[in-house]
Amino acid sequence: MSSSRVRPQSQTGRSPQGPDSSEGIEMENIQRRDLGLGGATATLSPPSRQAWSRDNPVFEPEEEIMEADWPQASPGRRSVSTASSGSSCGGSSAQIPRGGLYPTPTPTITARQPDRREHRSCLKQILHKIRILWGTELMEDSDSSRERYLRNVLREALTYVGFFVTVCVVTYGMVNSNMYYYTKVMSQLFLDTPLSPGDPATFRSLSTMEDFWKFTQGPFLSGMYWEVWYNNKSLPENQSFIYYENLLLGVPRLRQVKVRNESCSVHEDLRDEVQDCFNIYTPSNEDTAPFGPKNGTAWVYTPESEMNSSSHWGQVSKYGGGGYYQDLSRTKEESANHLQFLRDNLWLDRGTRAVFLDFSVYNGNINLFCIARLLVEFPATGGSVTSWHFQTVRLIRYVSSWDCFVGVCEVAFCLFVLYYVVEEVLEIHIHRLHYFKSMWNCLDVLIVVLSVVAILMNITRTAMARNLLSELLENYTAHPSFEPLADLQVQFNNMAAAVAFFSWVKLFKFINFNKTMSQLSTTMSRCAKDLVGFAIMFFIIFLAYAQLAYLVFGTQVNNFSTFQSSIFTQFRIILGDFDFSEIKEANPVLGPVYFTTFVFFIFFILMNMFLAIINDTYSEVKADMSQQRSEMEMTDLIKKGCNKALMKLRLRKTPVDAISNGLQQAGGKMNFDELRQDLKGKGHTDAEIQAIFAKYDQDGDPELTEHEHQQMRDDLEKERDLELERNSLTRPSSGRSFPRTQDDSEEDDDEDSGHSSRRRGSSSGGVSYEEFQVLVRRVDRMEHSIGSIVSKIDAVIVKLEGMERAKMKRRDVLGRLLDGVMEDERLGRDPEVHREQMERLVREELELWESDDLGSQVSHTPVGPRARPPSSLSADGLDVSSNGGGHV
Repeated sequence: MSSSRVRPQSQTGRSPQGPDSSEGIEMENIQRRDLGLGGATATLSPPSRQAWSRDNPVFEPEEEIMEADWPQASPGRRSVSTASSGSSCGGSSAQIPRGGLYPTPTPTITARQPDRREHRSCLKQILHKIRILWGTELMEDSDSSRERYLRNVLREALTYVGFFVTVCVVTYGMVNSNMYYYTKVMSQLFLDTPLSPGDPATFRSLSTMEDFWKFTQGPFLSGMYWEVWYNNKSLPENQSFIYYENLLLGVPRLRQVKVRNESCSVHEDLRDEVQDCFNIYTPSNEDTAPFGPKNGTAWVYTPESEMNSSSHWGQVSKYGGGGYYQDLSRTKEESANHLQFLRDNLWLDRGTRAVFLDFSVYNGNINLFCIARLLVEFPATGGSVTSWHFQTVRLIRYVSSWDCFVGVCEVAFCLFVLYYVVEEVLEIHIHRLHYFKSMWNCLDVLIVVLSVVAILMNITRTAMARNLLSELLENYTAHPSFEPLADLQVQFNNMAAAVAFFSWVKLFKFINFNKTMSQLSTTMSRCAKDLVGFAIMFFIIFLAYAQLAYLVFGTQVNNFSTFQSSIFTQFRIILGDFDFSEIKEANPVLGPVYFTTFVFFIFFILMNMFLAIINDTYSEVKADMSQQRSEMEMTDLIKKGCNKALMKLRLRKTPVDAISNGLQQAGGKMNFDELRQDLKGKGHTDAEIQAIFAKYDQDGDPELTEHEHQQMRDDLEKERDLELERNSLTRPSSGRSFPRTQDDSEEDDDEDSGHSSRRRGSSSGGVSYEEFQVLVRRVDRMEHSIGSIVSKIDAVIVKLEGMERAKMKRRDVLGRLLDGVMEDERLGRDPEVHREQMERLVREELELWESDDLGSQVSHTPVGPRARPPSSLSADGLDVSSNGGGHV
């Protein structure tokens, strides 16, 4: 296209103006509109061809001008690599300057623009180099090529694989098998030791306050203080090594919470009989008044803030962190004296609702801490309920080489989280609220948020552990309050487990590029509405049965003691875990009726409806996917890239290479048997070998001459180039040339399965110029091959027409012969004269047929390795005529 084309002035009466004056006036008008109040030049929006033609009716713009790198007009979806790669700091910018092609009469503005352009170009390059690290699929232009889209997806997948491996190492490095065995041996020591040699009761089966004192003065003291070896040799003084391996940190602590008297109301009819009333534990009913000797922390209430403790959920209620506590001693004898003093002064009474026994131990062999808590609850109903909590944690870190490796992975995890925070901020800034319409985007945000919270919790946990250990080293006779640290460790473990779980789930985002793997997500998304409707109906019936079971069996069966327990028990019944005898003993009539009807309606009807919905939807999804045109998947892209690299390096032999190598080994000539034997050994079929030989053996002999050999070489080289180009195509059989945008996915979800499958299979864009050129060459080769096939078919048709004409002639001659014979018999002529005439007539016809047949064979014989033999029409005619003549 020329730099300036002048259109004929047919519609206006103005004379044509020179290009300089027209362009100068137009650019002057543009700059005048762009000048603000302060004289700064405003940013032009990308010009359109229609606006240019409307404002400049004389000139038609250049393609380079219309496709120049104009500044972005809106912060909508834009490509990461919008900055020009050819610009450099201090050099000329890749953008078309406003005054470069079209001179303007404002030299001051034009003089200031190169400096601004240069500064903008440097900043653009820096931003381009930085932002290219976050080139994900959502930050690329929706109209970019499929190759660039898949490359960004592959890069994002590889980055996430690194993040995923780091998460697995960090989370798995937090735990090991030693933690389980450590917890097991400590729990067995305190939970399964009998109260006395003749009493089989253990801590698990405590039922009264007397049993509690037996436990604390017996198994608890014996397990807490190991002062001698099995040969009665003393251990180091003021130190206790449980199992001779676990150091007792500080001293144990006993703490109780109480409720005050008259915290409940007694009916007036029984008020004379019931003098005292102690309600269940609540913060409002808690007793804080001193009692007993009223001296020391065991008899005076201490609030939670001063004890540095935390609340705790028990089997009956939730208890606060305050109360009345007694710290034991470093020796067994002094601790026994403290316990005896508490027992003699009735430290436990009717108002006691819970007693806590807290202690902590450290094992230097495996560098683990065990924070233990034994809880005995005395509910308002009487008796006791026991529970326990052993938390094994690693508070001192980075000791072994493995710990150092995990520390390096933690640093890498922090860097990955920082990387994804920037990525999510950029994507949300680009897409605004539309970003949260995708489930995968919400999952990305959730993983990032949980990761940031886990990092903060880990830092807090490390600081708390360091402070507690420093305080313990300063005063080893005090009780270390590790309970808040243990609770924080539990929450951190839960947070890390959630991050690891959602990281595993996110893998579906990348394997969904495979059609088979995407069936699960497609099935669940398509049947979501049906499942929601079914869930409403299911839980109406399910909760009705849960309420029935709670009211009927709640007072006698432990599994139905609460409404929540009833719900979980019914889920266990669905899975086959139930005790029918308990239900039947609780209510011999309603028990079997409840169980039978529940199993019938829930298991046999509703569960099968649930499976039918999923199965039907899965069948529809599978049918729709089989009808769609196959799209290039990530595995195809990787496979094509590997094949292309191997073929370029000549490390992989293609059929073209196999045939070329066979020709090189044959020398000047190659016969059919040699070619067949060579290619047969390389895995080719007889049909392929025969087709190749038939294509190039033009003279019909079973050998390839030097000319035919060279022609085959040339064709094979072209075929190899075509194979490379075919493998370089980004999507050879794709129904869509560009990635589906987020809006397309939303539209597909709103439509039914038929429409969505047709829309997903439709094309939504063009192909690149390189792909177009390769496809054009492929079509040309196909047309050439089809042309040779059509010419051969024409020759066969002509041959068949000649055979049909010969048959008609033969039929005519036989008819005349028969007519002559019948005429002679009717008229009574001499048969000898008639025989001579008939032989002469047959001889002339045969000579005429042979000449016609030879002429047709010369002009229409097809070229091939196996040329058809000369036509047998003359011989057939001769036989027929001879037979006819003999018969006559």
